[in-house]
Amino acid sequence: MNSIKEKEVKQNLASVKNTKQKKQLSEEKKDMISGYLYIAPFFIIFAIVGLYPALFSIYLAFQKWNGLAPMEFVGLDNFVVVLTDPLFWKSIYNTIIIGLMGTAPQLVVGIILAYLLNLSFLKFRNFFRVTIFMPYITSMVAVALIFSVLFSNSESSIANYVIGLFGFEPVSWQASEWGTKIAISIMVFWRWVGYNTIIYLAGIQSISNDLYEAATIDGANKFQQLIHITMPLLKPFIVLNVFFSTVGALQLFAEPTVFLGANAFSREEAMTVVMYLYRDAFSLQSFGTASATALILLVIIIIFSAVNTYLTSGAGKKRKEAKL
Repeated sequence: MNSIKEKEVKQNLASVKNTKQKKQLSEEKKDMISGYLYIAPFFIIFAIVGLYPALFSIYLAFQKWNGLAPMEFVGLDNFVVVLTDPLFWKSIYNTIIIGLMGTAPQLVVGIILAYLLNLSFLKFRNFFRVTIFMPYITSMVAVALIFSVLFSNSESSIANYVIGLFGFEPVSWQASEWGTKIAISIMVFWRWVGYNTIIYLAGIQSISNDLYEAATIDGANKFQQLIHITMPLLKPFIVLNVFFSTVGALQLFAEPTVFLGANAFSREEAMTVVMYLYRDAFSLQSFGTASATALILLVIIIIFSAVNTYLTSGAGKKRKEAKL
C-alpha cells in the first residue's frame, strides 16, 4: 500500500511539473510573439518601402518598360545602352569631380573646426556649434535662393565681386562648365561641413583629457597634441565620415538640381549619375535603363567603399607592423 501511495504521489508531482513547464513554455511563446509584434511594423515598412523597390529595380533592369505598356524582356540591352552612352560617362566624370571638390576639403576642415570648438577657453562654444550645424538642416529652397544670389552670372554678384578683388575676371557661374562645378562644390561643402564637424566633435570628446594633460606636462603644444593624440584616436570617426561622404558624393542630386533649376537636366556640365538616372526614368520614361543605371551605380559605390576599407585596414596593419 505504501508503495502504491508513493507512486501516486510521484505521478502527481510529475503532472504538476509538466503543467508548470507547459505554462512556462506558453508564457515564453507569448513573450516571443509579443516581441515579434513590436518589431513587425519596422520590417513591414522596410519590406514595402525599401526591399520591394530594390528587388523590383533589379528585375526592371532587364526589362523594357515605359511605365504603361507591358514589360518586354531585353536581357543586358539596357546595360549596353547605358555603358555606350557618352552622357553617362560624362555624368560619372562630373560626379567624381564635384564629389572630390566638395567632399575632400570638408573632411579636413571638419577636423580643424571640431578641434577648435572643443577648446576649453573658447567662449560661446554652444552658439558656434549650433551655427556651424545650421546649413545641414536648412531648407534646400533657402539654399537655392542664397546661392543663386551669391553665384549669379552678373558682374555685380557677390562671388564675382570677391574674385574681382584678387584681379580675376567675372565668371558666368551658371553658364560655364567649371564655374558651375565650383559653385555646386562650394554648396556641397557649405551644406555638409557642419555634419562632419559634429561627428568629429563627438569623437574628440570621447578622448580622455588625461592624455592631453600628460602631453601638456611633457611640453607638447596644441598642434603636436592634434597630430599625435587627436588624429590617431579619431581614426574610426574619420573612416566613418570618409565612407558616408563617399557614398553621398556618388549620390549627388539635390545640389546641382536646385542650383540650375529648370535647366538642370539639359546641362551636361553638371549632370551627375543620379540626375542621369532620374532623367531616364521620369523625363524619357525609360525605366529599364534607369534601373540598369541604378545597378551600375550600386557596383561603383561598392567598389569605392571596398577601396576605402582596404586602404584603411592596410594603413592600420602598417602601423602595427611598425610598432612591432
